[in-house]
Amino acid sequence: MAKEFQHSKRIFINNIDSYSSKYIAKYLSTCAVGGSLEEDEGEEEENKVSRKDENVEDDRFQIVGTVRHKSEKVKSFALEEYSALSRDELLQRLMECDVIVYNISEHAEVMDEATWAVSALHSEMEHFRSPKMFILVSTMMTWAMTKPADPDDPEVPLIEDDFRRKRPHPSFKEQASAEKLVLKLGKTKKSKLSTYVVAAGLQYGMGEGVFHYFFKASWLGELSSVPVFGSGTNIIPAIHVYDLACIVQNIIDHKPKTHYFIAVDDSKNTLEDIVKAISYVLGPEEVNKVSRDDAHLTQELTQTDLDQLSLNLRIEPVLLRDMFNLRWVCESGIIENIDSVVEEYKQTRWLLPIKICLLGSPAVGKTSVAAHLCKHYKLHHITVKEATEEKIKHLEEMLQQSDGENENDEALKEAQELLDSLKDSLSQRGDQLDDENVLRIIREKLNSKPCRNQGFVLDGYPITYEQAKELFFDEDMEKDPRSKLLPHNKKIIPEYIFSLDATDEFLKERVRNLPQSVAEEMHYTQDEFLQRLSTFREANTEEDTVLNYFDELEIHPEHIEISNIDDTENRAVIEKLIEVVGGAMNYGPTQKEQAEEERKRAVETHQQLIQEAAEMELTEAVEKARMTVVLEEWNKNVKEVKKQEHELLETRSIPMRHYLMKYVIPTLTQGLLECCKVKPEDPVDFLAEYFLRNSSED
Repeated sequence: MAKEFQHSKRIFINNIDSYSSKYIAKYLSTCAVGGSLEEDEGEEEENKVSRKDENVEDDRFQIVGTVRHKSEKVKSFALEEYSALSRDELLQRLMECDVIVYNISEHAEVMDEATWAVSALHSEMEHFRSPKMFILVSTMMTWAMTKPADPDDPEVPLIEDDFRRKRPHPSFKEQASAEKLVLKLGKTKKSKLSTYVVAAGLQYGMGEGVFHYFFKASWLGELSSVPVFGSGTNIIPAIHVYDLACIVQNIIDHKPKTHYFIAVDDSKNTLEDIVKAISYVLGPEEVNKVSRDDAHLTQELTQTDLDQLSLNLRIEPVLLRDMFNLRWVCESGIIENIDSVVEEYKQTRWLLPIKICLLGSPAVGKTSVAAHLCKHYKLHHITVKEATEEKIKHLEEMLQQSDGENENDEALKEAQELLDSLKDSLSQRGDQLDDENVLRIIREKLNSKPCRNQGFVLDGYPITYEQAKELFFDEDMEKDPRSKLLPHNKKIIPEYIFSLDATDEFLKERVRNLPQSVAEEMHYTQDEFLQRLSTFREANTEEDTVLNYFDELEIHPEHIEISNIDDTENRAVIEKLIEVVGGAMNYGPTQKEQAEEERKRAVETHQQLIQEAAEMELTEAVEKARMTVVLEEWNKNVKEVKKQEHELLETRSIPMRHYLMKYVIPTLTQGLLECCKVKPEDPVDFLAEYFLRNSSED
């Protein structure tokens, strides 16, 4: 029977930018009001048909909520986001909602706000325009110290009816008090305000919460084994975050008379079993037990995380199956669904492998470019030489560790046979393996967990069409008649094929510029290089080249021309490749790496400042010395000029002196004598007339 049409409900959820609340909100935003009341496919199909009618009002839940960190873009699943609200403003927003969900399973600091919110709503009940529902999503840590249901049989699980005698973990007493308050206030006037408590197990799925440390450690592959804190025998009650959201949806739709629910899946997995499953699928496939005292040294886990991981509780939800219509994601638990959970983790956190194949002629710079790409994207550099050396070393260590024990072990026999085969091939072919062994080693490397997780740069291999076809061959795809492409393994086939192209003259010039020791080490001496270049050109003039293989798979190679002989590090090429590949798809630097990077930058800046100061001081000293020399030269020149000027003036003044002594001084002397005798009133006028008379007479 089709459900009656119901208007959309507005749901408030706190901290919708945190792990648990985010995915609860995201799940509910896709649910129709009353969607969990449908019990058969016919009704579901009828509901789908009704949604096609454009005139029918969209009856999905409307999500609003607070965020811990404000961002410019509102989340796609949220109608509104609030941040830094006062209590009065927050109460106003809560009054606008039909359902209020407070999640205290992640952050203890929201406890005060949650208890205030339910108390404030309770005091405002008379002003409600319509009934409201308050759901507190709590944690199983409020049951942590509860005694077994049957002291004589610890295998008997606890159930919801035992909640009255539950005992919380010492660090989670406030959460237990909040649960009691919520249940108490819901009893006053249920027609106005109904309250529910959902005690959730440790949540997993999507981007991961408390288990994220183990997923990250496994994915990064930096540890030879993933740590298990404590004995690992404790049973962890857990639930997929979307299953938790589904339980919340059912409570909203069904409005059950029971008000306390346990939200856990059917599994009874121990911590060690969970970590082993994660490590096996995602990481090194090994675990090691670490004491709980040493666990505190792990900076990525908080004390709350460690408390939750130490939880040991055998509990079983009975009411969920009896009262709700649950569409489970992981009903049987994380271990039974580990493959899908790992895939969710990778997709949610965008931890997708970047797979690159670099091809090109010898000396074109493939290895240096590959090294830069690996550093930039945190990928694994694969060369035939290094992969072979690594394989031989691994086999030798494996045989040494056995130390003659279990001589009949088939695995050891196979290892010894393979090692002998590799060494024989290398000795017979001059440090080069036969194709069969190379293909085996490279294929094994590509299928390794690190390469499957982070990705790789395959450097200079495969060389021929046949090698590529054999390396990436997939038997399962061969059996698929629907596929029109060559059968290939999608998990290891490169996404990006780059062919670094250069002329023979350019390559010869580059090799000539190499130091002799480097040329010998890389087998780039004149005869060796010309032979390798000739072999490469011949292999790439045939119709079926390695580039044709990728073209046939519709993975079209990108040709990059290299022509700048001065760009020895191929920086321009690297920038072009990074532009094509795009951003990284892995974890950014850790806090330790960031601190180390900042320290390096600080040291570099300090050294640069010291160098600049020294250079400035040297420049000033040189300039000062230069100015001293210039000033001395200037003073010397000025002195010389003054001397020459004086001599010139002296020389020029001699004729004038002779003229004055002969013609002017005698007359002037006689005039002065006459002036003394006559004593005129105006001596100057007298002398002027005297000079005039005498000059006329002369």
